[in-house]
Amino acid sequence: MADRVQECRAALQSCPPGNSDRSEFLNSLANSLHDRFEQRGVQSDLDEAIELHRLALLLRPPGHSDRSTSLGNLANSLRDRFEQRGVQSDLDEAIELHRAALLLRPPGHSDRSQSLNDLSISLHDRFKQRGVPSDLDESIELDRAALLLRPPGHSDRSLSLSNLATSLRTRFEQRGLPSDLDEAIELHRAALLLRPPGHSDRSASLNNLSNSLVNRFQQRGVPSDLDEAIELHRAGLLLRPPGHSNRSQSLNNLAVSLQKRFEQRGVSSDLDEAIELHRAALLIRPPGHSDHSQSLNNLANSLDDRFKQRGVPSDLDEVIELHRAALLLRPPGHSDRSQSLNNLANSLVNRFEQRGVPSDLDEAIELHLSHTDLTAAKTWTISAEDMNHDSALLAYQTALKFLDQHVTILSPSPHLFDVVRTATASLAMDAFSCSIRHGALTTAVELVEQGRAVFWTQLARLRSPLDELSLSGDTGAALEKEFKQLSISLRSALDQSTGEQSPQIRQLTMQWNDVVSRIRMLPDFSRFLLPPLFSNLQKAAAEGPVIIVNASQYGCDALIILSAQDPVHVPLDIPQTEVSELSSELQSLTEEFGASDCQYRLVSILRKVWDRVVDPVVRALRASEIHHGSRIWWCPTAEFTLLPLHAAGPYGKDKNNLSDIYISSYTPTLATLIRARQRVSQEVSTQHFVAIGQANPDGGKELCHVAPELAIVAQHLGPVVAFKSLEDSDATVQGALDALNHNQWLHLACHGMPHRTQSFDSSFAMRDGPLTIKEIIRSNWQNLEFAFLSACHTTVGHEKSPDEAIHLAAAMQFSGFRSVIGSMWSVDDEVALQVVSVFYRKLVDGSGRLDCTRAAVALHKTMKSLRKKIPLEQQIVFVHMGV
Repeated sequence: MADRVQECRAALQSCPPGNSDRSEFLNSLANSLHDRFEQRGVQSDLDEAIELHRLALLLRPPGHSDRSTSLGNLANSLRDRFEQRGVQSDLDEAIELHRAALLLRPPGHSDRSQSLNDLSISLHDRFKQRGVPSDLDESIELDRAALLLRPPGHSDRSLSLSNLATSLRTRFEQRGLPSDLDEAIELHRAALLLRPPGHSDRSASLNNLSNSLVNRFQQRGVPSDLDEAIELHRAGLLLRPPGHSNRSQSLNNLAVSLQKRFEQRGVSSDLDEAIELHRAALLIRPPGHSDHSQSLNNLANSLDDRFKQRGVPSDLDEVIELHRAALLLRPPGHSDRSQSLNNLANSLVNRFEQRGVPSDLDEAIELHLSHTDLTAAKTWTISAEDMNHDSALLAYQTALKFLDQHVTILSPSPHLFDVVRTATASLAMDAFSCSIRHGALTTAVELVEQGRAVFWTQLARLRSPLDELSLSGDTGAALEKEFKQLSISLRSALDQSTGEQSPQIRQLTMQWNDVVSRIRMLPDFSRFLLPPLFSNLQKAAAEGPVIIVNASQYGCDALIILSAQDPVHVPLDIPQTEVSELSSELQSLTEEFGASDCQYRLVSILRKVWDRVVDPVVRALRASEIHHGSRIWWCPTAEFTLLPLHAAGPYGKDKNNLSDIYISSYTPTLATLIRARQRVSQEVSTQHFVAIGQANPDGGKELCHVAPELAIVAQHLGPVVAFKSLEDSDATVQGALDALNHNQWLHLACHGMPHRTQSFDSSFAMRDGPLTIKEIIRSNWQNLEFAFLSACHTTVGHEKSPDEAIHLAAAMQFSGFRSVIGSMWSVDDEVALQVVSVFYRKLVDGSGRLDCTRAAVALHKTMKSLRKKIPLEQQIVFVHMGV
């Protein structure tokens, strides 16, 4: 090769500038240097090749017959340098050069398929680097076009089949479309047929097809896919004997597939073979090899599985040593460091459980302390709780801090809700319980507030501080602009991420954290984007106590927040399992209301809630001198959110139920209530009220009493406010949204359509379709006061995450309504008519004006006056939220 380079140099030197053949000599020397680079890996050869290709291209201007060749050669060399050093500009330039070459190779050109192929590969590389979906989609279309130009019999057909299959598999991994994976498998099969025994690329095809089959097995669980993948990996390994550059890859892939089959079927021999294969892969990935830490980790995981199956102590000891070795190779900043910290900590906890050596547990806790992600911190909370370790509270604080950081970066969207739901589960409720057990009552309030209703908290957080920041002077305005731009870039990168954290995401995260730090240095912004402290949260109790009622696997407790003293702890003698059973029993019962024994069963539930939950709280309220007839606010968590705490009571002769003692309201979080109190209504001469009724919604059952209900609202309010009514054909989605731009008061009579699994699709049924939560939260209404939601199920959220309070009433509240009345289950049409009539009569005060802070008392008095006229479930169906 050295001789070839020297020959080309000599030839170039003998060809002076201006000679018509000079571009050819430049091209030949560049190609020789490129070949030598591929053989020896000397970077300077590649750099020189690129410069020579640039010179050759200058001598082949537009119209030159070899211009497309020079464009392609320079592009391929730049792409190789990108693969070596990761400089994005090299890849971007390569793509533009390949595009230019393709334009010079129109349909019919002999090298068109090569240009299609080269451009596709470069776009695929850029997609892997930055995650822009359009790059991957274009890559696939180019691969399809290249394949059409390489019909059966073409020498490069197998390459095009393989490239298209690889791109489709990548898109499957990003978007999860089964058809992409099925097509990838069929294309890999076709490529394999064109690479018979003896073909140089046969082992690569065997490997590609195997990996795609493993993907399909993971998605659909068909055992034959995994069995075939294993056999193909075995065949591929035979073609990669000792000394083959890809042998360790084949050993690793076969081992991973066997381990998956062991997890599926429990056959010990599969696991033993996987361990031996991982050992063999590790031997040919010695220290210094780029995959050494991966092999250490994989072997450790297989040995851990065997330890769990057979309990041989030496397996666990080796697992710990392997994880230690992997961790050393994953320093701070390494994308897999968190995984190694977590694995080592878990293994040490396992050994502590086996042998009880305190140093193992201490080391595990130390490792957890150095974690920098949510998943690891959650694992720490579980370990600390299981071991009754005194670091448990710190573990929860750390986990919730990471949750907060994670969520702050994401856009408030249904995707965020799914992320939070998956990430947190019972985290906030367990943190509250842990704080109570440690006697840290104010910390309990801070942590439960930080980890619940995260979607709404994030939405509110983004709406206010930035306005204040932009008005705080030139520095603040500049920082606000920088913060917004970085947030948009980071969200975009995260939305397009395939799961692995790219260098781009890490860089943007560092820049984002830096600008947040600079904002916090400004006067009055030290708590920017940080969760509120107890001293701020206590303001929620300004008009009366707020009672947090918490259900955790570690115990149930209530905490009474008072305006001018420490919280009061009320232990509850009920396990979470029983709270869950009660809420499930009630949800089933709501489907049967109207049947003969429903009243008796409902009273039975309400008595249990009184005995085990509400009565102890009432005793504590009385001890705190909260007088009879006072207003109180419930802030329930977990399964408590599904129980009508406001309606609890002994239901016995001469005995007071809760509604005879206090006037109950609800709030999803303390911050929600504080915001509602802060939004004091602007004194306007005319109050604007809109009543919207939809009796005949698109595709829904007719409601008979909507028109009379709106007539009653008009009768009571027409004389005291600027009253507008929207009915039937006017009560459309856009009509409702527009009306709320001009009215601060709302009465809405229609079908409420809760969606138990896709909460953002919960909706009010309008004439032309659903008015969804998604549309409500996009609105920017001003100075809203009160909404009466005369519809069914408006306080029902996601069945697996009731805590996030993604329901219709909460959406109205977070959109700006300070005071909202909603329903816990189905509302009877005729009952709604009676309730509405009495309610509005009691809401209008002596001055003839409306005051939204009177809504809870008005509802309370309404239900008291109708107690003997309507069934119990309808007496308690309506609840008040807000001020």
